[in-house]
Order: sequence, then structure tokens, then C-alpha cells
Amino acid sequence: MEDGLFLVLEGVEGAGKTTQVRLLEEWLKGLGLDVTAAREPGGTALGEAVRAVLLDRSELEVPPESELLLVLAARAAFVKDVVLPARARGDVVVADRFSLSTFAYQAYGRGIELETVRRLDAFARAGLEPDLTLLLDLPPEEGVRRQRTAGKGCDRIEQAGKAFHARVATGYRALAASGDHRICVIDAVGTTDAVHGLVRAALREAFPGTFRILTG
Repeated sequence: MEDGLFLVLEGVEGAGKTTQVRLLEEWLKGLGLDVTAAREPGGTALGEAVRAVLLDRSELEVPPESELLLVLAARAAFVKDVVLPARARGDVVVADRFSLSTFAYQAYGRGIELETVRRLDAFARAGLEPDLTLLLDLPPEEGVRRQRTAGKGCDRIEQAGKAFHARVATGYRALAASGDHRICVIDAVGTTDAVHGLVRAALREAFPGTFRILTG
């Protein structure tokens, strides 16, 4: 693929994004593709520093507006230093979160006006759009149960409470239903392998020529 692809996995806490990014990266590499996998916020020195502030510094009082601007500062670096160079090389970029997270978490979750978030995000990402966003759809309470079963501690965002995460889940579904983004909703209730199978099927359907050639 001369121009590369930009794929994003999204979803509520505990939906399995990190695992599915890893499995997708392995599958795509097995097909002979060059893959760049990264997380947001993260992927750059600036992004990882922002991530540490947003997630690990639970003692900090971070106003919603500050949280939004920190996320977008990291995104600008992520787009410039990770996504655009990788796509120029012909890589498939697989990202754990991107703009849809910001709409769901900072607009629906934190209550910042959605159009304001959209305008600021458009500036940060310099007009870049994912070729496809795979939304792992899972009830937020199931995500919490999975995290507890795995013995995972809660970061600052995860500690925001049930009402917050319910609003985030509602936001994701509303954004998917709006048709404003290229989103494929994946039922994430099943096993890890079952969800990965749905991810593969979604890519074959979205990019039939590419994956027909690669998989025969």
C-alpha cells in the first residue's frame, strides 16, 4: 500500500482495545505489511508525558478544559511525528484511541460543547482522518468487571465514576449512529478471539481489494 492506512480502535474502559491492537498488529504483519502501532495520548515523548499527567497524577485537579487541551497538544505531536511519517512510508498505522475518544470523553463525558471540541480537534490533527475507526462496543459496567477480574488498578480517568462512563458509552454510540465518521461498530462482548475475528471481517469488508489480494 503506497499511501498506508490509518486504523483506530476505540471503546470504553475495559473494552479490550490494547489487546485487539496487539492482535491486529500481529495479523497485519503476518500478511506482510509494515505496521506502526501506537497509543493515544502517547507515541511521542510529549504524548507520554501528557499521558502520565492525565492518567497517573490522581492528586491533580485538572479542569475539563485543561484536560481537553492537554489531549490535543499530545495529538498534534502524534499526528506530525508518528502518523504522517508512517503513512508516507506506506505503513498501516494502528492507534489505540484518536479523535473519537476526545468527543466521547471530553464532550459527552466532561460536558464540553461538542462543536467546540470538534473545532479544536480539527486544528490539532491538521485535517487528518482515520481510514476506519473500529469501535469496540461494550457496556461500561462489563468493562469495569473485566478490569477488576484482571486485577487492574484504576487511573484518574477510570476513577471518574459510573455516571461519567455511562455518558462516554452513550457518546460513542451517538457518534457511531451520526454517520459523521467512518466507524465500524464491533460487538466486544465475546471472547478475545471472537472479537479479533470480527475486526478482521470488518477490515476485509471495508478494504476488499487490499485484503482479497493479501489473504487470497
